[in-house]
Amino acid sequence: MNKWSVVAILGSAQFVMVLDGTVMNVSISTVVDDLDTTVTAMQTAITFYTLTMAALMLLGAKLGDVWGRRRAFVIGSCIYAVGSLITALSPNVQFLFLGWSIIEGLGAVLVIPAVAALIADNYEGADRITAYAIIGAVSGAAVAAGPLIGGFLTTYASWRYVFIGEVVIMIGVVLFTRVIADRTERQAVRIDLWSVLLSAVGLVFVVLGMLQSKTWGWITPLQSPVIAGVEIAPLGISLSAWLIVAGGGLLALFVRRQRRLSAAGRQPLVDVALFGITRLRSGLAVLGAQYTITAGLFFMVPVYLQMTLGFDALETGLKIFPLSISLILFSIVGTRLAQLWSPRRIVRVGQIALVLSSILLLASVDLELQSFAFGFGMFVAGAALGLLASQLGNVNMSSVSESQTSEVGGLQGVFQNLGSSLGTALIGSVLIGALATSFASGVAASELPAEAQSIVQERTEAGVAIVPAADVPGIAEDAGLSEAEGEELSRVYTESQVSSLRTAFFALIAIALASLLFSRGIPAEVLGRRPEAEDAPAAK
Repeated sequence: MNKWSVVAILGSAQFVMVLDGTVMNVSISTVVDDLDTTVTAMQTAITFYTLTMAALMLLGAKLGDVWGRRRAFVIGSCIYAVGSLITALSPNVQFLFLGWSIIEGLGAVLVIPAVAALIADNYEGADRITAYAIIGAVSGAAVAAGPLIGGFLTTYASWRYVFIGEVVIMIGVVLFTRVIADRTERQAVRIDLWSVLLSAVGLVFVVLGMLQSKTWGWITPLQSPVIAGVEIAPLGISLSAWLIVAGGGLLALFVRRQRRLSAAGRQPLVDVALFGITRLRSGLAVLGAQYTITAGLFFMVPVYLQMTLGFDALETGLKIFPLSISLILFSIVGTRLAQLWSPRRIVRVGQIALVLSSILLLASVDLELQSFAFGFGMFVAGAALGLLASQLGNVNMSSVSESQTSEVGGLQGVFQNLGSSLGTALIGSVLIGALATSFASGVAASELPAEAQSIVQERTEAGVAIVPAADVPGIAEDAGLSEAEGEELSRVYTESQVSSLRTAFFALIAIALASLLFSRGIPAEVLGRRPEAEDAPAAK
């Protein structure tokens, strides 16, 4: 086999890991019908898939050092294949959650850090830079291809075939792992259980608090959980706020414990001194922000196209196609530009393009799809994501020595998946919260008679669900409203959906602008420049 066989095998696994984060979004309405569930339940499943990875990625990286990176890669691939098979055969959303959100996530925590570390084991110099760029491009291609693959299979066959395909790919990956060299010696270290618990529980609390804020409220309690007839809202404050605060406190304790372990000469779960490396800290922060925006975008856009405009999965995938094309194209362009421009310059161009794309998409959201504006906005978003994907992996991995590549691979996985979890949870919370507010205001200002308004308010006391706008008249009829009242309610609901989507897009713009602050530490010099080019001035 040629020298690029290893990156092809590792890239195939990386493709599947990232694909799962976007392939289901375009199939939301179909899966909701197929499994008799809700958009909110699917949002939870999508969030917990990435949250499982974020919570346990550091453990997965450390297990790779203990077991051997190739062995961890193989074990993780097998676990992932089992999870994909369970997901493909899911009779209900509970099985889907088990197979997809939990078991696949557990497999991925072993695979993703191993991919980054095994590239360092198998390539050197310029080849290593190229290999990391390829992995970045493969990740971008997976983000881009997910909507098309999911849309096509969902429309013409079944969303389940996506996961069957993943099983086949992962079996192929495992069969060819013998060509991958694992040159790093295994570490005989004891994994600190308290570190694992503090990091995992802390991350879960933070994201769960954000995820449930749409139901429980951010600070003022809304629909608080009830246990044994007692409403859980300590001291009159929403449980979401308490979870976020508690999660932040646990993460602070985690950092403190890592420092104590290092000071005592014991092996920490992660060397927090790595965050003292400016370029690594900036690279990870930009990576997390990038995936937050990507996840938010890939949650909102299918909701708009399917629930508001009534598109099917394939039509949704085709509307996202401009992003797919430009993401792949600009991943390649970014790799080429890296020979001329510094990573900071390329990253900032990508970040600014991401802000512009969010503004374009916000302007295009309407009851009648503005196809050109929407398509151009998606193209610019893809270009931005492609430029970022082409740089961040190499920036992060080149910040440390080869012995630390597994650890940094784990950190990349944490920030990537934590960003995805936060994006889906945060943007979903903004979207659903804005929908409830806008719908309540719309009903109060509508021409519906007082009795009908009372019925609607009673039925939506527990919150407003995201449902296809076309289904609203039927829901209204089942609630005892007349046909005319159902049509009026449908108008109000559709306008509320559009209003809430605009609010969510504005939140996305704010996040994209804030991410510009994180790129200050990205290297301002061209990485991987040939020595003769660097030494030329001195030779004069």
